[in-house]
Amino acid sequence: MPPLRILRAAVSAVALAAASAAVAPPAVAETLTIGIGTQDTTTNTVTTGVVIRQLGLLEKRLPKDGKYAGLDIKLDWQNFTSGPPVTNGMMADKLQFGGMGDYPLVVNGYTFQNNNESKSALIAVAGYNIYGSGNGVVVHSDSPYFALEDLKGKVVSVPFGSAAHGMLLKAMQDAKMPRDFFQLVSQSPEVGTTNLKEKKIDAHADFVPFAELLPFRGFARKIFDGVQTNLPTWHGVVVRTDFAEKYPEIVEAYVQAVMDANEWVRADPKRAAEKISEWTGTDKEVVYIFLGPGGIMTLDPTIKAPLIDAAKEDVKVLQNLDRIKGAFDVDGWVRDGFVRAAYKARGLDYDAAKAATDNYEVKGQDPFCKKPITEPRKAGEIWVKDGDITPYASASCALAALRDLKAKGAAVNVAYVFDAARGIKLFADKAFYVTGAAELAPFMLKQDAEAYAAKSGGKVVPFEEALASATAG
Repeated sequence: MPPLRILRAAVSAVALAAASAAVAPPAVAETLTIGIGTQDTTTNTVTTGVVIRQLGLLEKRLPKDGKYAGLDIKLDWQNFTSGPPVTNGMMADKLQFGGMGDYPLVVNGYTFQNNNESKSALIAVAGYNIYGSGNGVVVHSDSPYFALEDLKGKVVSVPFGSAAHGMLLKAMQDAKMPRDFFQLVSQSPEVGTTNLKEKKIDAHADFVPFAELLPFRGFARKIFDGVQTNLPTWHGVVVRTDFAEKYPEIVEAYVQAVMDANEWVRADPKRAAEKISEWTGTDKEVVYIFLGPGGIMTLDPTIKAPLIDAAKEDVKVLQNLDRIKGAFDVDGWVRDGFVRAAYKARGLDYDAAKAATDNYEVKGQDPFCKKPITEPRKAGEIWVKDGDITPYASASCALAALRDLKAKGAAVNVAYVFDAARGIKLFADKAFYVTGAAELAPFMLKQDAEAYAAKSGGKVVPFEEALASATAG
């Protein structure tokens, strides 16, 4: 070929290559979709779900370099009202993470035992009450029943497979009640709430926050609290192990986001209660009784020995009822390496945190009785409408201050006190009180108040009488 024709051919080839490059589609980034099963209305799981989602905390923690460079990570948040559907989603590999309560967690781990594709692993705790409070049984506010024993032959509903269901089964076993002691029916929190309000059932057992929420809304009264089972209650996070082994950095990022959410709540619990209420529909006063200072639930991601021991007891309860057939290795299910790594990255001592069970507490100066709060679990708080939450040194000081505020025409959202027997935070107007003893003493359960009154020579009185008798002392 003559030189000129060779040159033209070469130029044409270059031009064709350039044109092809110009019209070639850009490289498509690989997409990783992560399914996260949450329970937005279960208050002690909010820092593993709705808070992270609403504040974008996981996006801030996701890895972006190395094998994650150029990877488009999409978060698929899926909200449920109880734990069993989360397990179903994880088994179908539509969810990689799941948050749920203690009994559903155990069932989750057990269910995955025979899955050839993946197992599940417990990677962090959401919130817990070391004494068992959180789940409970409520009756209508004008019901004649005050204890589980009063409900023989009555219709009691509970979300089957839930933490509250496990609590109720444990309570029945402890009291040696036969399986047909109640007419036990399965109802979701929403259905059970409606049926209790309309008096179509005699009692409803449920998990956080419903045993506090329904009394707060004025039509229910608690007659049994999970603390009476003498077994810690808790919620946690599980992950599919096939996902965790492939993307360990994402799992650690998720745990970091949980810790960020916990810090956000504790930094300003009033603000947190208001925002969580906005996001979930749970009354802010109810959110605060669980997650505020001295709240019913302690937010702590560490996987503590008492909680694992409680899970082993849960297994026995479920085995006794043939809901788990065979063994389940709880210890082998626990994977605390991710939360340990998250603590190390923050320069924190994981083992010290794991051994501690202290919550953050009510503190400050009592403006009514003019003294500091020195015994947080004898303190009180008042949340003024459109105002602040003020601490008081004792139940008597809180109630005397509440009476004074009402006399001055101030509107109050709610007042809180602490159970004298169990140290559990209570709505002041839902408590039973004992007067005539050394100090005004509030109680969650009528039987506890009666026992204390008999021992101290005091008298059990309702809230209005306690309010009238409270002194600034």
